Amino acid sequence: MFVRCAFFKGEIIPGKEELFHNYWQKKLVPLWSSFPNLLELSVLCEVESDDSTTPFPLVMAMRFATRSDIKIALDSSVRWKSKETSKKLFDMFNGNVIHTVFAAHQFNPIQ
Repeated sequence: MFVRCAFFKGEIIPGKEELFHNYWQKKLVPLWSSFPNLLELSVLCEVESDDSTTPFPLVMAMRFATRSDIKIALDSSVRWKSKETSKKLFDMFNGNVIHTVFAAHQFNPIQ
């Protein structure tokens, strides 16, 4: 399994927090959910951190079976529509977005 994450590193412009979260939920989740070969979409909103100097108010994670599936998704028209739609989200955000691909290993908890 592979997970491609988008880490929103920075801060939501003060006073735009509700608009920011409503925007990605209503405009971007439908696009992100429609990437080809996507197995799972998770969106994480930071609640607290032990590093107050590096906020990540939003992290989007997409799980794929293979790296080839990620390439197909990134080459798709959905990606370009998502990038275009994301521009309004970035207008409410001071920071940058870091994209990272992880090899994912899952383990069941010991009972």
